[in-house]
Amino acid sequence: MARLQPPPCPCGAGPLDACCGPLLDGLRAAASAEALMRSRYAAYALGRSAYLLATWHPDTRPASLTLEPGLRWIGLQVEASEISEPDRAIVRFTARYRLGGRAARLSETSRFTRIDGRWYYVDGDVDDPAPSSR
Repeated sequence: MARLQPPPCPCGAGPLDACCGPLLDGLRAAASAEALMRSRYAAYALGRSAYLLATWHPDTRPASLTLEPGLRWIGLQVEASEISEPDRAIVRFTARYRLGGRAARLSETSRFTRIDGRWYYVDGDVDDPAPSSR
């Protein structure tokens, strides 16, 4: 009997159950700002808005979050990840998505901070979105 392969993590770094799944399920905290960013991407891809709100810094967290219906996240590339101070980090990434049959990219430089050992998304600077040819 063939063994079923575990589903891949939307962030692209391995199987979901060994990658972002434990973070999304609250079984462990992200070990780095990049790991948190990857898990947040996975949360967007899987429609896990409660996780997104829980990992957003309290000073910048919106009161609620509505995910775009019909938007499908299809790929993530982390371009840079650096710790700027002991408890602050920056992650630059490009995420690809489809909406209404059109492919597009979102490029962002995100800021993170660590509070009591846990990383939180603070905010980010988004490049102008441009449709993708893929």
